[in-house]
Parts: sequence; structure tokens; C-alpha cells
Amino acid sequence: MAALNVRRNAAIGFTLGIAVAAIFTHGTIVGADGPRPDVAYLALGFVLAIGLGLLLAAIFTLGSAIRLARE
Repeated sequence: MAALNVRRNAAIGFTLGIAVAAIFTHGTIVGADGPRPDVAYLALGFVLAIGLGLLLAAIFTLGSAIRLARE
């Protein structure tokens, strides 16, 4: 686990996931059509943040594994 930098990859992945979800959710709630009810969009933003964070963490860890295997 330490050799693959899982903790670092998860931190970077979830930070990027939260940032993308926050931008998407803000753009959706305060869009061109005017303000929308935010409860459902906040829930969707949460799901997007978690899903994207997991996906990015897995991709970064896979990259670390490939890099470690080549050494």
C-alpha cells in the first residue's frame, strides 16, 4: 500500500472530485435559467464527488502500480 501511494492518490482524487462537483453543482444551481431548487442538485453533486473521487483514485493507483512494475 505504501509503495503504491494509495493515501496520496486518494487525497488527490477526492480533492479533484470535490472541486469538479462543486463547480458543476454551482453551475447547475445558478445557471442561465435562474436559480433552481438546490436539494436534489446538492445530492447529485455529492454522488458526483464521491464517484469521481473513487475513479480518479483508482486511476492514479493503477498508474503507480504500472510505474512500480516497470522498475
